[in-house]
Amino acid sequence: MNREVIIERHMRNGVDIVDPATTFIDEDVTIGAGTVILPFVVIRGGTSIGEGCEIGPFTHIRPGVRLGDKVKAGAFVELKNSTLGDCTHAGHLTYVGDSDVGKSVNFGCGTVTVNYDGKSKYRTVIEDGAFIGCNTNLVAPVTVGAGAYTAAGSTVTGDVPPDALAIARARQVNKEDWVSPEKRSQE
Repeated sequence: MNREVIIERHMRNGVDIVDPATTFIDEDVTIGAGTVILPFVVIRGGTSIGEGCEIGPFTHIRPGVRLGDKVKAGAFVELKNSTLGDCTHAGHLTYVGDSDVGKSVNFGCGTVTVNYDGKSKYRTVIEDGAFIGCNTNLVAPVTVGAGAYTAAGSTVTGDVPPDALAIARARQVNKEDWVSPEKRSQE
C-alpha cells in the first residue's frame, strides 16, 4: 500500500495529519481518533497509538511501540519497543527505548533510557506519576517507582523507590584561573 493511501485512511478515521507530505506511516500502524500528527513524523511497524495523542514534529516512532490515550511525543522524540500509559508526556529531545512506562509520567527535556551496553538490551520501568527531570539518563535495568522524581542532570543506575527523589550527579568543581593568559590570547 502506498504512503498516500495509508495517510488518507488514517485521516478518514479521525486522525489529524497536519502535513501529509512530510508524514510517513507504515501500513500496520493503528492510530486512534483525535490524535494529531505534526510535520516530519515517521511511525514504523506494529505501532499502536491511542486516542487524543499529539505526535511530533520531528518524531520517530520505531517498531513495537504502544501509546495509551492522550500521550504526547513532541519535537525530536524517538520511541522504540516501549509502552507509554495514558497522559504520559515526552515534550522534546527524549529517547525512550525498551521501556514500560506508566500513566501520567513526565519526561523532562533530554531524557535518555540507556538500554544497550554493547552486548545486551535491558528494560526500564517507570511507574505511574513519576517525574523524570531534564537531562536524566536512566541506565537499564532500572525501575523508577510510582510518584518518584529524578533530579535534573542525574544518571540513575539504581532503582528509585516510590515517592522518592533520586539525585545522581557529580558535585560541581571550579578550577580558578584554569585558562592561562596564553590560551586567552590565542582566541
